[in-house]
Amino acid sequence: MDKSVTIKKLFHRENQCLGLFFDKDWSIIKEVKKIPDVKFSNTNKCWYVPEQEYALTSIIETLKGKISVDLSELRSNTALKQPFVESTHAAEEKIKIINVVKGPELTADQVQALRMVEQKLKLRGYSENTQRTYLQQFKEFLFFFRDTHPVDLTDIEIRNYILYLIEHKKLSKSTQNQAINAIKFFYEKVMLQDRKVYYLERPMKDKKLPEVLSQEEVVNIFEALDNIKHKTMLMLIYSAGLRRSEMLNLRIGDVDFHRNIVFIRSGKGHKDRQSVLSQNLAPLLQNYLREYNPGFWLFEGVDGERYSASSLQKILKRATKKAGVKKVVRLHMLRHSFATHLLESGTSTRYIQVLLGHESPKTTEIYAHVSRFALDKIQSPLDQIAFKKQIKEGEGE
Repeated sequence: MDKSVTIKKLFHRENQCLGLFFDKDWSIIKEVKKIPDVKFSNTNKCWYVPEQEYALTSIIETLKGKISVDLSELRSNTALKQPFVESTHAAEEKIKIINVVKGPELTADQVQALRMVEQKLKLRGYSENTQRTYLQQFKEFLFFFRDTHPVDLTDIEIRNYILYLIEHKKLSKSTQNQAINAIKFFYEKVMLQDRKVYYLERPMKDKKLPEVLSQEEVVNIFEALDNIKHKTMLMLIYSAGLRRSEMLNLRIGDVDFHRNIVFIRSGKGHKDRQSVLSQNLAPLLQNYLREYNPGFWLFEGVDGERYSASSLQKILKRATKKAGVKKVVRLHMLRHSFATHLLESGTSTRYIQVLLGHESPKTTEIYAHVSRFALDKIQSPLDQIAFKKQIKEGEGE
């Protein structure tokens, strides 16, 4: 793109603004006018927008693919290094970022980049956990290059940062992937750059098998629960194959006793789906509703809020210990056990995939590696040797 607009800090009519400077060109003006809240300043001889939420993002997105946006003046502007008057809302946003993302402090322009990431994450509907993870990883990335604006970093520098995480910080493969996702999100989704060389090489994922419980262990854990609410929650996760967040997000109307259906709203990937409601669980669930009479969420905590995930994990931990189960049991193991036990009973992987809400059948096929139905048909060589030895001993008698 030959045509370019330079963004500069501008103080106009007692407000911080972003000024758009370029040689007079009617084709550029036509595109600039499409920027939300843009106005022309006769005093400064430029177009400008108030510096507020989404302002820089709006400029970049509006001009993308048509006009090049030069941020060099914005980054070098001394105003970035000085405190500036913010609106109350902007100040609250800055405080929120610093509270959510713990660690070293950033420069003013780095805080601005971090805020842009947070805004885009919200606009795209990412979960709170994902927002927190991306912000934490991106802040550490920014602090590593604390003397350089992220837009000025080269592909080699970004790759070297990933190597630093691997060789010096010894991060797990999953955390490495989180860092890569956060970095790519900034450049590709916020700054709208093409996927350049930081087609960052991702670490090969460990192919770990899901940990599952036997049906006997599941029964023992449920029998160790005396509280009807606690028992209903854990049994519902297992009986419908729910993720922890999916169970906690259930509303009263999401259980259909007539059709024996559990409706899951905005599961992973923001997709709705249905799962089965166990006929054996239905009476217990109805008793729970009569006894506790929840107002909105199916399972409520203090003051009608959603039940706490940490409290639910503690309930499972206590029940596991009381049941005498020696495994380290986590809530997700109930979902894994649901899928494995269905597979062992002969249920098609296609049906299991739908119930679990898996995008790809390959994700569901992993349960074939931990199910017993195939292993039951295989005899260990040790058993074969022992069998032959018994035959010889029988012939000698």
